[in-house]
Amino acid sequence: MKKIEKKTSSGLKIIPLGGLEQIGMNITAFEYEDSIIVVDCGLSFPEDDMLGIDLVIPDITYLKNNADKVKGFVITHGHEDHIGALPYVLKELNVAVYATRLTMGLIENKLKEHNLINHVKRKVIKFGQSINLGQFRVEFIKTNHSIVDAAALAIYSPAGIVVHTGDFKVDYTPVFGDAIDLQRFAELGKKGVLALMCDSTNAERPGFTASEKSVGKTFDALFEEHKNTRIIIATFASNVDRVQQIINSAYKFGRKVVVEGRSMVNTIEVATNLGCLSIPDQTLIDIEQLKNYPNEKTVIITTGSQGESMAALSRMAGDNHKKISIGQGDTVIFSSSPIPGNEKAVTNVINGLLEKGADVIFQDVHVSGHACQEEIKLIYTLVHPKYAIPVHGEYKHLIAQAKIAKELGMPKENVFIMQSGDVLELSEESANIVGKVPVGDILVDGLGVGDVGNIVLRDRQHLAKDGIIIVVLGIEAGTDQLLCGPDIVSRGFVYVRESDELMDEARIVVCDAVEGCLDRGITDWGKLKSCIRDSLSDYVWKKTKRRPMILPIIMEL
Repeated sequence: MKKIEKKTSSGLKIIPLGGLEQIGMNITAFEYEDSIIVVDCGLSFPEDDMLGIDLVIPDITYLKNNADKVKGFVITHGHEDHIGALPYVLKELNVAVYATRLTMGLIENKLKEHNLINHVKRKVIKFGQSINLGQFRVEFIKTNHSIVDAAALAIYSPAGIVVHTGDFKVDYTPVFGDAIDLQRFAELGKKGVLALMCDSTNAERPGFTASEKSVGKTFDALFEEHKNTRIIIATFASNVDRVQQIINSAYKFGRKVVVEGRSMVNTIEVATNLGCLSIPDQTLIDIEQLKNYPNEKTVIITTGSQGESMAALSRMAGDNHKKISIGQGDTVIFSSSPIPGNEKAVTNVINGLLEKGADVIFQDVHVSGHACQEEIKLIYTLVHPKYAIPVHGEYKHLIAQAKIAKELGMPKENVFIMQSGDVLELSEESANIVGKVPVGDILVDGLGVGDVGNIVLRDRQHLAKDGIIIVVLGIEAGTDQLLCGPDIVSRGFVYVRESDELMDEARIVVCDAVEGCLDRGITDWGKLKSCIRDSLSDYVWKKTKRRPMILPIIMEL
């Protein structure tokens, strides 16, 4: 194992490029002299006002500008907000990726979709193993989370050790694998830890997060209670332990299991191949075989627990699913909590299911994958860091964790609430925010990455709000006389057939504006278009109190 000599000549720079002020798009750069390692590379999902946008990925300008220093991506676990941006980023910055086996299996699925599997160097790391990357050594530590094979990282640098928890909880009775390696956290604490970067998602919640195994007992009770109905369970595709417990209960009660939803099928296939999921023989059946079994002998595990419009459960609720229709005699269980912002979508799906006569259960069938206050305190007590850097959460979550650190006796000046783009320079002697690097949202729309920016989004919002009016007219070349038009076409503004008078008057307004310009000798098309826009906008506002986008088109005839 590489021994790193302590120096005090340089500081370690910690640079979050995303993941603060929000849940999602986690990516952090660690820089020491000529070496950069990047922890996680996630995406976030679009806000309601990002019309037509599919995904949001981080701006990696800083990494591209320092590409010769970047030694690799180190990934904590396989959730979309930690791996989702990798295929897009690796096209611009092709460096090696290091992760545990299930995490790597999910990453490889993404790389195959983007035809990158043969171009990216990958290495599967075991818990307790370390990798040397330039000036850094990174050790993977076993933790528990709502996905198998989640890791914390001990990042050794010449300036000191940083412990990054990743997303975690303390689960003494996990469904698969070992409990969190608290002993290793304690050993690192004895060595001396420079900084702790700890998951803040549940920092506002007192107490401990319940064990994932407790959900298994709830499933058994629900299966017992609903022996005479078909059971449909919606959960996160990535929660392999939850799927395992559903399969266990189904097997116990003699039911066949159908898996529906592309992401769910992919994850289960990867997890089964890697031995992270154990499915008894002849328990899993294809969706086409459902008709061969009575309803009360089947269970459907599906995606769509967050009300996503294209997910399998939403399509079932809206009668848009080709093979499964829901009605009386169905029990639908939501085995998740709505992510903040998804509450309305989830409620709409629940209402749709209830209208069809299904029995819907959405309480007490979920436990969080994130640590509550007492578990956060436990990690701080074991690691005993000099500096605290709360990560993974909205501003209120970071503040809640900062409060915990201070309650545990950490000096106020040693707790850093960072923003994406801040550069924190750390050494044993001092810690200061020393600068900013460019950060932001890169919007993915279809095959376009970054070609939709704020101006295009603003136009989409404008179009969605007030519609568009297109004005077409022809001007004679040479004489600058108005030969034809103006013709006015509108979309999303008013229904033209019922607004003849408004459209006729709008034509007169445009005609007067154009002729007025031409009479004054104004023939520059830019000025003409501006005049048309201003005149028509004023008229429409007076008549309708709306401001549609106005697009003049002038043709030379």
